[in-house]
Amino acid sequence: MGSLFTPLLLPLFCLCLTLISPTHSTDCSSLKLSGGKKQYSNCTRLPTLNATLHFTYNATNSSLSIAFSAPPAKAGGWIAWAVNPTATGMAGSQALLAFKNNGSMVVKTYNISSYSSIVEGKLSFDVWDLEAEAGSDGKMVLYGSLKVEESAEKLNQVWQVGPGIADGHPMKHEFDKANLGSVGELQLVEKLTPSSPSPSPQVANANSGYGLRVTQLNVGFWILGLIYFIVFM
Repeated sequence: MGSLFTPLLLPLFCLCLTLISPTHSTDCSSLKLSGGKKQYSNCTRLPTLNATLHFTYNATNSSLSIAFSAPPAKAGGWIAWAVNPTATGMAGSQALLAFKNNGSMVVKTYNISSYSSIVEGKLSFDVWDLEAEAGSDGKMVLYGSLKVEESAEKLNQVWQVGPGIADGHPMKHEFDKANLGSVGELQLVEKLTPSSPSPSPQVANANSGYGLRVTQLNVGFWILGLIYFIVFM
């Protein structure tokens, strides 16, 4: 009876192996870091503006290194990533903004005290290693490191893209749903309970990915049981 069902067992077995194989909720392989010179511990696809964030949090010296990638709103536009130390929106954000100036990519810092006041200047925390690059895929990548509060577990982050630069100043971004929704929390440290799974070392905020893996394991074991029943019963 086993030989009779061999043609059916092979695809079932392959499907089972596929379902049991580990998966990740985020695939950031499309973000090409310049020459592979920088590596990051975590990555996440941000929910709007086709943006991606790679980051490494160093709890020893309370620093955060990031690589933010997004396509500008238009050719000649800008991209920005920011931390808001006091609120969850744009007002109060401390921003890193990248754009092309005379053919070269530059990164400048802006203290956004209000929606009507975007002032270039020193941020409320230290930043270093600022640089940017433009890719052949139309995206820009903004690199930087910043000091965060000691023992910080999460940050309020804001990201944005704009259409261009006028007289050395970034032009206003659109106010579409995607632009207005470009805010969220960046979890630096995962809080785990005794029954919680260890987070994937490649993916930030991968709770949904864990649920998917559990479901796949359950389905995989169900198929294995079905194969056993066909062969031996």
